[in-house]
Amino acid sequence: MSIDESSTGGPGSVLLPAVAPEVLAEAVESLSGRLRKKLDAAIEGCAAGAVRAADGSVGVRFGEDAVVTLRPGPSGVVTEADQAVCGCLLAPRCLHRAAVLGASPIADPQEPAPPAPGPDPVTGPAAAAGPGAAPGASAAPTATTAARAVAGPAAGGAEGAAEGGGLTAAQVRAAAGLWEAAAEALAAGVTAGGAVVQAELLRAAHTARIAGLPRAEAAALRVVRGLRAARDRSAAQRLAELTGAFRELLYTAGLLASGAAGAGLTGAVRRSYEAGGSLRVYGLCREPVLSATGYGGVATHLLGVDGAHYSVSDVRPGGLSRARGAGAASVALGGAVLDHAGLARGGLRVVGATVSPEGRLGAGRGVRATAVGGVAWGEGPTAALFSRPAAEAVAAMPAEGAEPGLLGCDVRVVGASGDHVLVRELTPGAPLLRLAPAHPHPELPHAANLRRLAGHPGLVLRVLGRPDLDRAATLRPLAVGPVPGAEHSLRLPPDWLGRADLGYDRLQGAHFPGGAEGLVPQESAPAAGADPLADSPLWRVRRLLEAGVAGGRRAVAEGARGAEPAALAAALRRAGFGSAAELAAALTAEADRRPRDAFGRLADASAERYAWAWLAAAAHLAAAERSLVAASWA
Repeated sequence: MSIDESSTGGPGSVLLPAVAPEVLAEAVESLSGRLRKKLDAAIEGCAAGAVRAADGSVGVRFGEDAVVTLRPGPSGVVTEADQAVCGCLLAPRCLHRAAVLGASPIADPQEPAPPAPGPDPVTGPAAAAGPGAAPGASAAPTATTAARAVAGPAAGGAEGAAEGGGLTAAQVRAAAGLWEAAAEALAAGVTAGGAVVQAELLRAAHTARIAGLPRAEAAALRVVRGLRAARDRSAAQRLAELTGAFRELLYTAGLLASGAAGAGLTGAVRRSYEAGGSLRVYGLCREPVLSATGYGGVATHLLGVDGAHYSVSDVRPGGLSRARGAGAASVALGGAVLDHAGLARGGLRVVGATVSPEGRLGAGRGVRATAVGGVAWGEGPTAALFSRPAAEAVAAMPAEGAEPGLLGCDVRVVGASGDHVLVRELTPGAPLLRLAPAHPHPELPHAANLRRLAGHPGLVLRVLGRPDLDRAATLRPLAVGPVPGAEHSLRLPPDWLGRADLGYDRLQGAHFPGGAEGLVPQESAPAAGADPLADSPLWRVRRLLEAGVAGGRRAVAEGARGAEPAALAAALRRAGFGSAAELAAALTAEADRRPRDAFGRLADASAERYAWAWLAAAAHLAAAERSLVAASWA
């Protein structure tokens, strides 16, 4: 198991070892109803008093008579219930033990789950059923009718549906349990999504893992970590990210529970490195890696002679200082005598290579690597990266589920717009593009380099970067270089081999043609380029969905009683988003539905119907936004 440190329970919780999800879920489940009501308050204060002992155990004292001791295994993770003990009389069913486990980071299980029957699962979204095809993605009149198309088999007949969809009955049952837990968590929202709600999700996630549903389990863990971070008001947490995590979880669990999904939606456990034979790869650029969990390092992107993409990464604890220094660190791969700076502009001949499914090169015992000369951008296999317009390259990328690949293009600088650089591709009829920092940290030179480029309107340059598929026509460049044969382009040192890594190299005045002289802007820099996503009223739907995640069903219901729903529907219909208007109306109506029993008393509304309505609106919004982003590149 690896430790996920992105979710902590308090200022002292960095001392606490990670805990397996099932251990925490069992501890919370064993509490009485009275103790469960006190759990969130107990979690908030217990981690500050954590003390690490010489034997590696961690103790947390509660008053004079109770001490909780965590003794993680060799992996550094608490994987068994008996590794967490308390000295009070109620142990192990005590509040103290559950609070300490609840304040600990959640471990990410990596042991292989039982394989699903049928063809090999894939790690990304099913090709035939992405979120864009989820309930509500088409012009469905209401969320209820959208839900019936997928949820019908979930209510009954799961056994037969499982046979047709390639899933076992156990997998359908596990997915149905995860769907119910996810629906309750969505209805609660961040404000009411405390430890008890999170524990229910963790238990359902563990059941999904045992049944061989790793994608659903991973989605549930992301939601739990997001809820924790949001309740702790972590600076690293974004409400939009938690909203996306809920959408992924509900979509995956809902389709699996219906029995209509194929084996591809089950996901795949992490696969080990596989033999890749002999390779010859050439460096493209370096990219700093800096995570919110304290890890830092570098990833050097490579290209094989056949056009396949590879990378060599070196990421370890150390944060910013390590991310900055790793760019010149030695490459630990098969005895190769060069550093990452040299590899980014050179190449390798690798014998006995091992390659991960994501293209990372491993450093196994049998790997032997020899440094070879590099190639300039546009030569050899790198020519294909710059051979087609950016719009065509973006259109060929997967719509969702995987990190977009690298693309290259030649552009002319138009000017600055905020922290973006406006550029236009050197292709007739090309749209205005935005260059945004690949990493916004002020101590990394991405933003500073872009500001310097923005100060030279008319400059032409070659850009290699990663498109941001969540924003209109936005490219996050990793490296830039001169355009061959262009008069007003960059003038880089010969040993840079025609490119500057924006995360490590700093552009200076000498790298520009005669400073600012001689550059003639080809067009005026507008205040901001056209942004069909920002200009559309879809932000109103996004705000509605995020309000539901933050405040739960109650927040959506309260908003439905004012004038906002009418204004939302009118704005959407005027812009041609009629389906979005109807799905948003269905969501607000379901949130405010207050059924009564036979005696006229208020009864609890179904969280399942509300979750389907929310998912329908969220799936439609995601599909609409992806369409607008794709259109912005054309």
